Amino acid sequence: MFKRSGKKLRLNPPQVLAIGFMLMITVGAVLLRLPVSSSGEGNLSFLDSLFMATSAVCVTGLSVINTGAHLSAFGEIVLIVLIQVGGLGFMTMSTLIALVLRRRISLQERLVLKEAMNSESTEGLVRLVRKVLLYALVIELAGALLLAVRWSFEMPVGQALYFGVFHSISIFNNAGFDLFGSIPDRPGSLIHYAEDPFINIVSMALIFLGGIGFIVISDLLTYPKNKKLTLHSKVVLSASAALILIGTLVILLFEYTNPATLQPLSATGKGLGAMLQSVSSRSAGVSTVDIGLMRQATQFFIIIMMFIGAAPGSSGGGIKVTTFVILIGAMLAMVQGKEDIVLFRRSVPKDRIYKAITFALLSFFLVVLSAMILSTTESYPFLGILFEVTSAYATAGMSMGLTAQLTDFGKVFIIILMFVGRLGPVSLAYTLTPTPKKEPYRYPEGKITIG
Repeated sequence: MFKRSGKKLRLNPPQVLAIGFMLMITVGAVLLRLPVSSSGEGNLSFLDSLFMATSAVCVTGLSVINTGAHLSAFGEIVLIVLIQVGGLGFMTMSTLIALVLRRRISLQERLVLKEAMNSESTEGLVRLVRKVLLYALVIELAGALLLAVRWSFEMPVGQALYFGVFHSISIFNNAGFDLFGSIPDRPGSLIHYAEDPFINIVSMALIFLGGIGFIVISDLLTYPKNKKLTLHSKVVLSASAALILIGTLVILLFEYTNPATLQPLSATGKGLGAMLQSVSSRSAGVSTVDIGLMRQATQFFIIIMMFIGAAPGSSGGGIKVTTFVILIGAMLAMVQGKEDIVLFRRSVPKDRIYKAITFALLSFFLVVLSAMILSTTESYPFLGILFEVTSAYATAGMSMGLTAQLTDFGKVFIIILMFVGRLGPVSLAYTLTPTPKKEPYRYPEGKITIG
């Protein structure tokens, strides 16, 4: 709440979220700009530090530097803190601080928290925050220990533990940053572990749990007692499983004979590689093959997967799997001549359908327009530009190699896209427009010919 011209200016929840993310990004950029954040290769420029801070807070994973080689230990800690706070949401962290200080959570704060958590109501939000923090801590700790044990066989125990903590937080929050650039002659991301079942399975588990959202995780943990799942959880789990399966088969089909990606791998490596890319493509940004060397058909398919994204209430981006399911449901209902979209014997309210269509169309137009603009400023093939734009907007973090070659304009443009993608175009529109007023009258209906 601020004062303007003697009057109180009330900020709506999306505006509070937007300002909060801006403040986190600004603080992160200032910290990453400090000499102590660099490892000796020269301080980051303000634009590069702003890019890295935005990518971390928006849990995207796109990087204009070699993270492991360029950042010092202090810089890496700043980056992982930004990822953690950005992934869980600054309102979640603010609520935690308030609970620790035994301060009462106001109604306005609950409304902002409701927006941040993509919840339907303010009821039980504080309990949900406690669960979110507990689940995140347990999952990240488990992931860190498992990864540290594996890496302790190839590096000192202290470094293995540090790598385990960093990568567990990064992967669970669907950020995709890695530190392997600090190891000489080691490729980035998880390419070195393409045929390592342990690293692949742990990584996929972290990505999956981070991408389905805390509401679904809470539902799964209470299932043994309640013996039921909410409609939201059923849709998210079934759609996620279907997309992972379809993605694995498509990537395996297109890349099986590609000598630059899956062909040199064993049968197990091919299966793991296809599945990890399928799981990761919808938000996480980690990979075990070079995305830039994939066939164009595979790259375009990954663009579609990134655009769909993860689940609401997670750290993942995209239009969200629930939006995608509603769109598919609307198409099937129209083809079958039905008036309602029915999912698991429940009809979808009309306002949800309108919201899904609005969100999907806004996202589509934004991605297409952004790709057209960058194609005039960046010297790069159009598919690579479309890939980069979709990855930034969907906070997926995958790249065909354009990120390091971006012009200053391109960097600023991608920064804006990552911010809009993390906040969501509909929420951003609410921050820039006044509270909508209900019309006192309705116009008579008219018919338009379709098809």
